[in-house]
Amino acid sequence: MFVLSPLACPGRPAAAATATDYRVPLHRNGRSLPGKLVCARELFMGLGNSFGRIFRITTFGESHGGGVGVVIDGCPPRLPLTIEDVQIELNRRRPGQSRLTTPRNEADEAEILSGVVDGVTMGTPIAIVVRNTDQRSQDYEAMKVSYRPSHADATYDAKYGIRAVAGGGRSSARETIGRVAAGAIAKKILRTYAGTQILAYVKSVKHIEAANIDPNVVSYEQIESNIVRCPDSEAASQMIQLIDEIRRTGNSVGGVVECVARNVPAGLGSPVFDKLEAELAKALMSLPASKGFEVGSGFGGTLLTGVEHNDPFYIDSNGRTRARENRSGGIQGGISNGENIVCRVAFKPTSTISREQNTVTRAGEQVVLRAKGRHDPCVLPRAVPMVEAMVALVLVDHLLQQIAQCSLLPIDPSTAPNPLGPPAPAGTVLHDLGKDGQRWWPSA
Repeated sequence: MFVLSPLACPGRPAAAATATDYRVPLHRNGRSLPGKLVCARELFMGLGNSFGRIFRITTFGESHGGGVGVVIDGCPPRLPLTIEDVQIELNRRRPGQSRLTTPRNEADEAEILSGVVDGVTMGTPIAIVVRNTDQRSQDYEAMKVSYRPSHADATYDAKYGIRAVAGGGRSSARETIGRVAAGAIAKKILRTYAGTQILAYVKSVKHIEAANIDPNVVSYEQIESNIVRCPDSEAASQMIQLIDEIRRTGNSVGGVVECVARNVPAGLGSPVFDKLEAELAKALMSLPASKGFEVGSGFGGTLLTGVEHNDPFYIDSNGRTRARENRSGGIQGGISNGENIVCRVAFKPTSTISREQNTVTRAGEQVVLRAKGRHDPCVLPRAVPMVEAMVALVLVDHLLQQIAQCSLLPIDPSTAPNPLGPPAPAGTVLHDLGKDGQRWWPSA
């Protein structure tokens, strides 16, 4: 237990100290360390379980604990919300849905514990929990002392000195249940307010790439038409065959998930450190097994010259400024420009495989480990709803930030015309995006 000391943090006078500025003594093994005081504000930074500013989520639970879930704070009141809104997304993420996923048999049935009454959000924290029902902790006995190669076992020990061995604890993809549940709510807000649609799909598995996908027109039905969630049926058949072969040999394989967000309001994101692509990168790189991120032309854009890469602007039939090729992926200067946001996430092969591998124990002994447990031979099919959820969480948080910062004072259209849509009527107060999702003022 920490005891607050009435000493201000370095650089701040004691009279100006706030509750988060107080210094606390550090302890090791129950004993106070003499002369070791740290600012409480610094001590509690970076705990890593919460995401977002206004629409803020905190996930909880371990893979083989009693359950996993999320607390969502900042959800607007009066949003119609039912358990079915959440469950449909969890069903896309759950294990055991096909032969390409882990055979762990979990229904992943969600319970809303707070924040919703009579099918409507109250603006108070929403708590959602999913109980774990099919744990097999005995499968992880060998991992108590032996580290799985490329997994988080060794790093969790290095950081905390203790870890949940069974199922990987917090490092398990089961933690993403909370993200997907929160993402379902974020999606509904975006869809209701701005008509935004977010779709992700498998772009490639190992060397097999789907070449016939147009992110501007791809549909949910096409994505969900096969078990690998690739809307290119020919490539999907090859991907399924490859994953089946890999699964039978006790190995794993990775690939790329692409995501498109359509009808995104212009103006989301902030300059410098909070650029929209930077926020998306952090969100998507926080997913288990993610190893790479790109937006728009991405790394391929490095092969072009400026003349080739720059997007000529033009005025469409609605009088709106458009980018002809959208090589920026819907974001310029860190701010959404109203075009479709297109990004990609690379996922490595699943770390836990049933092959013998050289590793070490906690005591530093060289051993050979054959990992047990039930694991996906390829994370990509189940990563699709996870990617959609994280993109939705970023966009809804920045939507709320935009409304909070830039919708308070009226705009003078004669001095600040909006290049992304028709001019606003004089004296209009910026409190609504408009149903078309492209204007910072209400429809006339």
